Amino acid sequence: MISSGDALKSLAREAALMPLEEMLEVGNKNKSLYIGIPRETEFQEHRVVLVPEAVSLLVNNGHRVLIESNAGKHANFSDRDYSEAGAEIAYSASQVYEADIILKIAPPSSKEIEMMKHKQTLFSALQLTVQPADTLRMLMEKKITAIAWDYVKDEEGIYPIIRSMGEIAGTTSILIAGELLSNINDGKGLMLGGVAGITPTEVVVIGAGTVGQFAARSAIALGASVKVFDNSVYRLRRLQRDLGTHIFTSVIQPKVLRKALMRADVAIGALRASYGRTPCVVTEEMVENMKDGSVIIDVSIDQGGCFETSRVTTHEKPTFKEYGVVHYCVPNIASRVSRTASYALSNIFAPLVLDIANRGGIDKLIRTDKGFRHGVYIYNGTLTSSYLGETFHLPYKDLDLLISAF
Repeated sequence: MISSGDALKSLAREAALMPLEEMLEVGNKNKSLYIGIPRETEFQEHRVVLVPEAVSLLVNNGHRVLIESNAGKHANFSDRDYSEAGAEIAYSASQVYEADIILKIAPPSSKEIEMMKHKQTLFSALQLTVQPADTLRMLMEKKITAIAWDYVKDEEGIYPIIRSMGEIAGTTSILIAGELLSNINDGKGLMLGGVAGITPTEVVVIGAGTVGQFAARSAIALGASVKVFDNSVYRLRRLQRDLGTHIFTSVIQPKVLRKALMRADVAIGALRASYGRTPCVVTEEMVENMKDGSVIIDVSIDQGGCFETSRVTTHEKPTFKEYGVVHYCVPNIASRVSRTASYALSNIFAPLVLDIANRGGIDKLIRTDKGFRHGVYIYNGTLTSSYLGETFHLPYKDLDLLISAF
């Protein structure tokens, strides 16, 4: 007869031999984000950072979105569109700045920074040529983490928002040129393109980056004769490959460029400087020798312009004439088609915000994503951009060293 003690020992041995369930690591729970979208106050800024469909996506993933009333008005999105998507409507800017993450297009003004909280996260553009030192100091004092969306890179090392806005600006510049050549705008009465038996209009594109590529693509599609100039043979070769057709290309040699401009009906300035001012490659003399009624679209004007005769104009009064040549020098061409541009921005911002939540917060994304880290210029109040530090004589630290210290 088996004693109760022996029976318990036998059961214990059998239990020890039973297979156990595998213990798996439990992942971090997605972080719920509180996002604020203020109405843009900068002159001629008509875009909005998130469209209602993107807001709906974020809300359905458990995030809270607070948007200022009429923030999407100029892109033809109503407050009702956003409320139906699940956003909360704020009727004062100060209420929006109570959110943990602020998403906006233009850099914040001093007044907007005053409304911000300590330790907040800011996404906005970083306009290196006009960024005031005072606003940087104010952001640093409030221990803000500031990310420049125009300097964030994707997994292929490309600036996705800059490329997207460049595609829009390049295509739109050709559409604008077509309008300015027509009689309805007191132009020469030319159709931008080609018709059988008639010499096609000639388009000169200066710059073979994204803006230049899409300007050339649109002009070719309309039937125009296109010439592209750039100082990088690599970019010219890449443009030829991407367009899938052989067109006239040249490095920027003054004599060759002067001859091309003399025959051109349209000239597109599409150069972009990595830092500072765009190089001015078209002299006043070259413009003077262009045909009467020809059109210049200087897309580079937001960095100073690449035509010596260029000066900033507005959407309300976009053109002026110099030596009989029509100049269109409006910065931020993408705001002319604000709804399309808002969708393009939203397509990049919404997945980025979801990625922040999935990684467990902004700090973890900064640590793990090198491309995203490239856009950070202030981290917890410490300036991390060497260019801004040296330009404004402000102390700065290397971001990689900062994050490795914590």
